[in-house]
Amino acid sequence: MRHALAISVGKAARWATMRRGGGSAAPGLVAERIDPGFLRATLGDLPYGVVVVSGTNGKTTTTKIVVELLQSQGLRVFTNRTGSNFSRGVVASLLGEVDRRGRLAADIAVLELDEAHAISFIAAVPPRYSLLLNVMRDQLDRFGEIDHTARLLHKIAAATQDTVVVNGDDPRIGVPAFAADLTATVRTFDTDPSLHRLFPSDDALYSDTAEDLPTAPTGPPIDADDTRLVSIEDHTAVFGFAGQAHTVQLQLEGVHNYLNAAAAIGLTRAVVGDRLDTPALLRALAAVKPAFGRGETIMVDGQPVELVLVKNPAGFRLSLASFDPTGVATMIVINDDYADGRDVSWLWDVGFERLRDSGVAMVSGHRCWDMALRLHYDQVGFEAVQEERKPALDAFLAAHPEGRKRIFVTYTVMLQIRDLLGERAYVEARVS
Repeated sequence: MRHALAISVGKAARWATMRRGGGSAAPGLVAERIDPGFLRATLGDLPYGVVVVSGTNGKTTTTKIVVELLQSQGLRVFTNRTGSNFSRGVVASLLGEVDRRGRLAADIAVLELDEAHAISFIAAVPPRYSLLLNVMRDQLDRFGEIDHTARLLHKIAAATQDTVVVNGDDPRIGVPAFAADLTATVRTFDTDPSLHRLFPSDDALYSDTAEDLPTAPTGPPIDADDTRLVSIEDHTAVFGFAGQAHTVQLQLEGVHNYLNAAAAIGLTRAVVGDRLDTPALLRALAAVKPAFGRGETIMVDGQPVELVLVKNPAGFRLSLASFDPTGVATMIVINDDYADGRDVSWLWDVGFERLRDSGVAMVSGHRCWDMALRLHYDQVGFEAVQEERKPALDAFLAAHPEGRKRIFVTYTVMLQIRDLLGERAYVEARVS
């Protein structure tokens, strides 16, 4: 009775929210208050169980890739498509998918979860699989030191019932000590040693040491159950698994997303096992497009505008390394709302020298002057600083009507800029 009431009232709240424009987790809060067991009742009996995707960087894009790869294997997949990565957000997404009896037409659920909020979720629904991406310095005002984040991910791994797929290159979660007391099977995804400089760990970002790395890829991992990003050239990536190398032409932007793709392959292999249809998986991977705001390109007046999400030193460094600034008008928008992280001192751990020749056309956001000061110290010129997003975006587009444009944004700004661009051009809607 309580479950049925939660569905009825939750769906009504979701309808009301959608009428106001969507994007709220409030219906999930309503349903949880009525039926605290809503998640377990809805997700507890899925044939393939629940996958939790967590870590500091790459959750949204990796979750999107996992969903499309599993669908290529014939599975019906439920996911929290809005990227609302805490329990009530998952419930809100479920309210849009379950019928009046609470039945979910899915074989498996793939859920992006914030490292901290995942702990309450796994207490209600232990995952069958988990995919743990990395541990980086991100929003230390929320999470504290990064070893605490590693401990949160270990709790997710400890609750996982079947298989944990971890980043084998990460010095905090890809080491034997992390897996020593786990009951689930542990598999890894990683990068070839020749690529390590492109994908530095958090420790490497703050180290002055540099080791000599091989220039030629070494190929697939020794363990056939593991998955490796072997090599990269432009949009072509080679992935190694099951003793073979597989070349894929990707639509994804940014080298970091190629590693996310390796993670998604590793998870998909763990779920599907010997029934894996490798050609179908590779076709699906080649067709994956960037998640909203993560290398997404929006055509405005016939000209491409790229949105690149940045939220910590590692992500910003990789984004700068991934995109050639030559001939591109650049805008940087930095906010410090709760979802962005209040402390923007992390900007001083990013090197902006790559933008020195091309400069930055516009700096905006709540912390625009902090960003402008940071650029000044790296001798990067900028044309204008405007805190308010709409006049800043209007001026940026007016000053550079032709050619490619790129906007680096923190999370809350990304949502705002997408909405503003949606007033000028077609922008794919976020699914609520």
